[in-house]
Amino acid sequence: METKFEAPILTVDVVPLTVHEERLCVLRARREKEPFAESDALIGGYVHVDEDDHLGATTRRVLMQKAGLNELYVEQLSTFSGSGRDPRGWSVSVAYFSLSPIEALRPALSREGLTLTPVEEAGGMPFDHDLILSAALKRLRGKGAYSDLPARFLPREFTLSELHDIYQIALGQRLNIDAFRRKVFERDFIEETGGKRRMPGANRPSAVYRLKKGTSVFDRRI
Repeated sequence: METKFEAPILTVDVVPLTVHEERLCVLRARREKEPFAESDALIGGYVHVDEDDHLGATTRRVLMQKAGLNELYVEQLSTFSGSGRDPRGWSVSVAYFSLSPIEALRPALSREGLTLTPVEEAGGMPFDHDLILSAALKRLRGKGAYSDLPARFLPREFTLSELHDIYQIALGQRLNIDAFRRKVFERDFIEETGGKRRMPGANRPSAVYRLKKGTSVFDRRI
């Protein structure tokens, strides 16, 4: 006789991170239905086995349907599971995080119920979303120190000063500007565009850079 097992709830949850007004922020959605109706939570949704070829497709569909977002940089974070994380039953959530310049999230900010919250003020979320956010920040600050990951918060073109500022915000620590510039050129992950831009308070225009093609991972901290 074939044994029947109850299927767990299977969802994805996304941590969309950006930098707004010099603060690291997360995009959250106000829940419309129970459980935890009217609570701000991470953006998430069920896997649709009839239309999602894989979990990455689920993530992009959920971001598009619930936030009007597409073509974001998305990276799988971890799996969160257990009998107590969702009052509806035994559940599994595959968590992803995205890093985007604020302009890429503008379509979401015009939607009712979607808000940006500084990460240090985003506690008290339902399910285990606080734990998922904490894991995303740990990944950003750990991997970000050895890669070009924090630069995903910037527009396609940027100055060295803007790159320095974004690394400080992403990593949550002060970085000596001269040492930072030296390490950036040693790691060789940016290139000049040929353009220049005058920064506020600067006496002369600054060179404009962009990331080189391909994701860069360094053998030493930035």
